[in-house]
Amino acid sequence: MPAAPSRLKVILAFAALYIIWGSTYYGIKEALTGFPPFMLGGLRFAAASVIMFVMARAQGFGVVPESGLWKVLLVGFLLLFVGNGAVVWAQQTVPSGVAAIAIAVAPLTFTLVDKPQWGVNFRSPTTMIGIAAGIAGVWLLFRERLSVQLTDQGFEAEATAIAVLAVGILAWPSGSVWSKYNPVKLSNTANSAWQMLTGAVCFLAVSVARGEWEGFSFADVPRNAWIAEAYLVVFGSVIAFSAYVYLLSVRPATQVSTYAYVNPVVAVLLGVWLGKEQIGVMEIGGLVIILLGVLLINWARYRAR
Repeated sequence: MPAAPSRLKVILAFAALYIIWGSTYYGIKEALTGFPPFMLGGLRFAAASVIMFVMARAQGFGVVPESGLWKVLLVGFLLLFVGNGAVVWAQQTVPSGVAAIAIAVAPLTFTLVDKPQWGVNFRSPTTMIGIAAGIAGVWLLFRERLSVQLTDQGFEAEATAIAVLAVGILAWPSGSVWSKYNPVKLSNTANSAWQMLTGAVCFLAVSVARGEWEGFSFADVPRNAWIAEAYLVVFGSVIAFSAYVYLLSVRPATQVSTYAYVNPVVAVLLGVWLGKEQIGVMEIGGLVIILLGVLLINWARYRAR
């Protein structure tokens, strides 16, 4: 019987997922001042994969599994290219508020695709109420911003963009849950490295196809964009994504998916702190409801322990 995971390690992994991934919204915004979107993602994942491969070798881990490498590559494709890339693509057309609310559906999607846990999740009133509270909280958090965006821009989201976003919202939970029940004998470090390498190749291929490299000069990239890109590589990918892969191996997928509620909270608070943005009563109410939703989703498991 495998040893129980370290409680401290699990807590630190969740902290990385909640705080660091929440801060990457601000990091991506800064990095986009110097890099086109798909080039940004491709370079980020390429650099992170190299670091992770070096780390795996330094730790004495093998980097190529005896079998099942295709499973790791498939998960990387679903998570980092289809899931992440779909959001990047959709936000070129769909208001960011719509995307944020749509992403908050992730815990519900995790619950739906995690069939082995249906007997647990759908029989737990606190889990279902927590999922609903989280979605409602994110809507309150972005309601005013979304209203402004729709008033200023008009809601003219193309059907293609909405469809792509829907595919991405389904691909990330599907890839995550599938990887949980189809593990490969490979360290989490090497596993993350292969997934990020897959994402890098796909992102860079799209970047070239979109002509993002034509006329681009690294010398013209401002300093703040380089700093933001480095932050995304080291913290967003190497640390936080590795924490995500680890948590999927030791915790229920629905519980891990609560990052989708907390990340917007961190993003908004960083905007208030660093971007001098204003936050109203309704937004504060949304933050409270989101945190309540996260508590409810985990309540049954905490009580059982």
